[in-house]
Amino acid sequence: MVKKCSSCGKETLFGYSEFKCPSCGKEKIIRCESCKALVTNYICSCGFQGP
Repeated sequence: MVKKCSSCGKETLFGYSEFKCPSCGKEKIIRCESCKALVTNYICSCGFQGP
């Protein structure tokens, strides 16, 4: 299943992380391999911003 990175929008099939927002616990955050390595920020719909 193709996943879309929450930081850069890149679609990926593998090498990603998926977890629920640490603040609201509702939205799934997807991080591609590149954004994980570069510690690129993401923003949840609740306003939480993480690395």
